[in-house]
Amino acid sequence: MKKSFLKPLRNLFKTESQFYEQSNQQRIHLKEQDISSHYEQNLETFKSIFSIPKNFDVKIHDFTVRALNRRAFVLYISTMVDLEQIRKNIFGPLIESDQPIREIQEIVTFPIERTSTQIGEITETITSGFTALLIDGDPQCYLFGTSKVQGRSIEKSDNEVIVRGAKEAFNEKLIDNISLIRKKIKNENLIIEAHVVSKRSRNDVLIVYEQDLVNDELLKTIKDKLESLNTDSIIDLSILEQYIEERPRSLFPTILNTERPDRAVSFIEEGHIVLLMSNSPNCLVLPATFWALFHSPEDHYLRTPYGNFIRLLRFMALFISIFSSSFYIAITNYHVGMIPPDLLMAMAGTRERVPFPSIIEILMMELAFELIREAGLRVPSPIGPTIGIVGALILGQAAVQANIISPIVIIVIALSGLSSFIISDTSMNFAIRLSRFLFIFAAGFMGIYGMGALIVLGLFYLVSIKSFGVPYFAPMTPHFSSGRDLIIRPVPMKQRLRPGYLKPKDMVKQRRD
Repeated sequence: MKKSFLKPLRNLFKTESQFYEQSNQQRIHLKEQDISSHYEQNLETFKSIFSIPKNFDVKIHDFTVRALNRRAFVLYISTMVDLEQIRKNIFGPLIESDQPIREIQEIVTFPIERTSTQIGEITETITSGFTALLIDGDPQCYLFGTSKVQGRSIEKSDNEVIVRGAKEAFNEKLIDNISLIRKKIKNENLIIEAHVVSKRSRNDVLIVYEQDLVNDELLKTIKDKLESLNTDSIIDLSILEQYIEERPRSLFPTILNTERPDRAVSFIEEGHIVLLMSNSPNCLVLPATFWALFHSPEDHYLRTPYGNFIRLLRFMALFISIFSSSFYIAITNYHVGMIPPDLLMAMAGTRERVPFPSIIEILMMELAFELIREAGLRVPSPIGPTIGIVGALILGQAAVQANIISPIVIIVIALSGLSSFIISDTSMNFAIRLSRFLFIFAAGFMGIYGMGALIVLGLFYLVSIKSFGVPYFAPMTPHFSSGRDLIIRPVPMKQRLRPGYLKPKDMVKQRRD
């Protein structure tokens, strides 16, 4: 009975699926054809493709070109074009001018970007903000670059805040992002290649590199990755990042994501490849190593002693953020002899009335700290920092007074949480925060020995990671000739070489006199 009831439903879904598949195949076949020289046939074809008049913002205006005495129509998406330019420089002259002409360019006062005869190419160009002009008896379509898409202006970076250096950040307009890079690299070897990814959305991805520096094998690998994508929609670089990275389930990121054009330019000039995408206010840097993710763009803007001080402080904060909570659990549960007697007595006094073991205390406060951090990010910006500070103070004070948490745990968690904020890269920050929980469980299970075992396993895992063929810890291990910009940065005059692990065409970036 049940099977007989489900069988008509299955047949119905199968019939609908076959219908949509057949309709899609017909649409694809139509796009592969050339336009007709007959006005009526072209008009019906494009009305069918763009579902006119159902489609609200797709407009067709048919008229007569007085100078040729022929019927014609213009087709555009009204929400993506400059309507004033179309009326004044394209539509108006074609209707009003009656002077004899040989070419359309003699009438219109707006430059023709290009011509095309293939229906699919014309359709994709229109969806990018172009205006198409088709004339009866003319076998080609005239395309005008009338795009005018609204977007943000160039603003400051929100996530990568620095004291010194440029304040400009990428926005959602691809043209603006290209210009930000072009004005910093005034070199004819800077290449910007366009690729279209995804079948339905057809978003533009730009590959940016310097052809006299980039390794050809690396460039081919990235192009093959992009061409192998087989999906309907990729609307943002953050989604594209997950498609092209070699280990999408890895805890540690292998692609650098930045919204600062000056940082992107510094990588391009070392031989890296940068990806830009329409509607994305950031870029991807390929390949990326641990050191690239660990460094901050401000390191190079500060004088060498100051930059190295900040870098050492960041390195220390990395260890504090990962190990402080787990180390507290290890010494209070397994290695009490490591604590000086006076400190041990003070800690024992504060924990006398606390009913939970130290690992439960730490986990409760770590989760509370993460909740406060995320809540501060999600609420409106004027009150976000206030909620974070007030929430932490009230929660910590109340937990201590209620004898749920010992005061020293509040100190440990606050130190661990604050240290994690010094890591500027968002993906690396998440990796460190999640690693902290792994070390907490390892310390709760076997103390220092559990932490040591996890450190060894973690190092084995990290050295096995590669980013587009580049080892994660390069140039430290395996060793490559490089500018030695790892933990301690030398003065700029001593950084003579580009990163050897990229195998650039020109290794020397600063030659001796």
